[in-house]
Amino acid sequence: MPNRESLKDSVYNRIMEDIFCYEYQAGDILNEKALMEKYGCSKTPVREALLSLCDDQVLKSIPRYGYEIIRLTTEDISEMIQFRFLLEGGMLRYNYGRLSETHFRKLDEINALIRENSGDVWAHWQYNAQFHQTLTGFCGNEYALEVLTRCMNRLKRAYAQFYWGKWAQSVPPVDDTRHHVDILNALRAGNPEEAQRSLALDLNDFGGLKISLPV
Repeated sequence: MPNRESLKDSVYNRIMEDIFCYEYQAGDILNEKALMEKYGCSKTPVREALLSLCDDQVLKSIPRYGYEIIRLTTEDISEMIQFRFLLEGGMLRYNYGRLSETHFRKLDEINALIRENSGDVWAHWQYNAQFHQTLTGFCGNEYALEVLTRCMNRLKRAYAQFYWGKWAQSVPPVDDTRHHVDILNALRAGNPEEAQRSLALDLNDFGGLKISLPV
């Protein structure tokens, strides 16, 4: 029998998956009773999951009404993309010397998986996120990787809101990862400035939105 903590985590994860799959949309109101019935569990783990989602700024509690799914704005996304550029670009600039051909081959493999899974929205997201997280991880700063992972998790919600809702039936924009090769080529050549420029071009293409990073 799962304990209360694991039930809470299960409800948390299922709500997030329903948001990612656009079953729940920004602005929708969730309530404890409906979630208890849907997920087949008691009030306590549902409430704990909802409170955790509020702590993570996924939901906003509205007393005596329910929990509203927070809408991410284009400004929110721009701020997160700018943060990613400063974090990822800084890690590349000052740690590119740590990278070897073994690292580059691993990143090439992940990039190939993006192309191979071009017809699946969430596989596309997963491998794109894996590419950036792996590249940052190779720079050797665990805290930077942890912070980037948290940012990517929030951006996944934005991807669901701005991409999935509008183009759920179309092929994911593989072109939004076309600069990965340029990043790797610049790093292989020992040119971190060019790698940063290619990273800016890559991040500017987030989910079909055009972000204004300097290049």
